[in-house]
Amino acid sequence: MTTAPYGRLLTAMATAFHDDGSVDLEATARIAVHLVDQGNDGVVVSGTTGESPTTTVEEDAEILHAVTDAVGDRASVIAGVGTNATAHSIELAKAAEKVGVDAMLLVAPYYNKPGPAGMLHHFTEVAGAADLPVMLYDVPGRTGQAIPFSVYERLASDDRFATVKHATGDATATVALSQLGYDVYSGDDALILGYLAHGAVGLVSVVGHVAAGPLGRLIDAFSTDPVTALEIYTTLVPAFDAVMGVTNYGATTAKAALQLLGVLDNRNVRGPLVPLDETEVEALRLGLAASGLL
Repeated sequence: MTTAPYGRLLTAMATAFHDDGSVDLEATARIAVHLVDQGNDGVVVSGTTGESPTTTVEEDAEILHAVTDAVGDRASVIAGVGTNATAHSIELAKAAEKVGVDAMLLVAPYYNKPGPAGMLHHFTEVAGAADLPVMLYDVPGRTGQAIPFSVYERLASDDRFATVKHATGDATATVALSQLGYDVYSGDDALILGYLAHGAVGLVSVVGHVAAGPLGRLIDAFSTDPVTALEIYTTLVPAFDAVMGVTNYGATTAKAALQLLGVLDNRNVRGPLVPLDETEVEALRLGLAASGLL
């Protein structure tokens, strides 16, 4: 595997909320410290798992400050700035630059379906607003459309766009993206072996909230001892299923898992999400326990 620019294992971290719905900066910083202490090389802040569609520009800046103050001296910090409005994303990009993060995560614009020309315009306008490298985020299950290969081709010669978080379900696309010069991170925990086999440099995880140690060992082992990597993967399958296998997954399961670990004292989320119910929490607990994580 080639050198991973932000480390091999990053987790798209949850944002903690008080019971009244306001951002809990102290608990959010505690999540970041937990993630890095457990073996994450970096964190992605205000991404999908951070419930970024529900937070304001001001809140995002406060969250970034709290996380960089907590772990910025020992881990990569990537700021999610993707929205479906270019002007909004430009605001977030400028705020991220002021905080001093390592890169921006820029998802394909959701809901609007701008097409290749509009998507290219959105990406380049946001990248031009801040002196930060961009990690493109391709997740059609959430955005409604994949980033067209023609857009990747157009951006490949622009040094600002060097990495991709790829969550399309097609690990084989890593080969073509790598040939264009991109460093590809899997955006799907359960497909990590496939992505690594096709040339990915690492993983941007959700399950990394509770499984950073074994995930890191899996990635490290893959290139020299794939049998061991597969053994580790097999032990993690119950956790993958428990965290990602329910309809209401992502921030909800990450926060419930952190509550089970004692990192958080609640599992509050913002609407339209709702917290896992007790039955779902018990299923999550059983899956994590089956993987040896509790």
